[in-house]
Amino acid sequence: MLVKWMRCTVVDRVGFERGQRKWAGLLGEPGFRSQGGGWSRSRPGVAHLFGFWESRAFYDSFMARSHDRLAAAQKGTFQDARVRLFQYRFDVKMGFEPRFTDANLLRVAHCRVHKERAEHFALMQEKVWNPAMAGSPGMLRGVFAEAEPDCEFLVLSMWDSAAERAKYRTERVERLALRAQTGADVAAIAGDVIDMEPSWTV
Repeated sequence: MLVKWMRCTVVDRVGFERGQRKWAGLLGEPGFRSQGGGWSRSRPGVAHLFGFWESRAFYDSFMARSHDRLAAAQKGTFQDARVRLFQYRFDVKMGFEPRFTDANLLRVAHCRVHKERAEHFALMQEKVWNPAMAGSPGMLRGVFAEAEPDCEFLVLSMWDSAAERAKYRTERVERLALRAQTGADVAAIAGDVIDMEPSWTV
């Protein structure tokens, strides 16, 4: 499964949201699974979108045929667009499905990892971080994905409320980071917390 992450700064909110509705046209695309996103909690005007495709081949076919037509409605409504593609590695909580309808909050972490530490980083995600997140009552599901050969990883988790995510964060993150030796693995880390915009879900 391919995970697409797009982040941009919106300069025309009304036009952007109107254009966002046009992406409902994705539903007829071969290999398309789902798309959803919302607004950054910490950066005003920054929108995040996440799309799921069965494979890179299906995604490339869509980009060559239909993408520009759907994207035309949002032209000029945003700037600083950044798009990254990641390949699914494993679930953060068992039974991951690429759907957004029951989530109120998304958390994205983007990690650049030292090449020689990449497998250790993935192992620690599986053995240390995943069980802790899966044990948090408000955490619905998540996905761990990798961009090869750049040693970049994406951790996307879906939550039913900001309050539940805040409990997990304050109680555990520092202790878990020490146990997982995150400081030795990671060259750079960036992240955001996103309020879901239900009307953007396809």
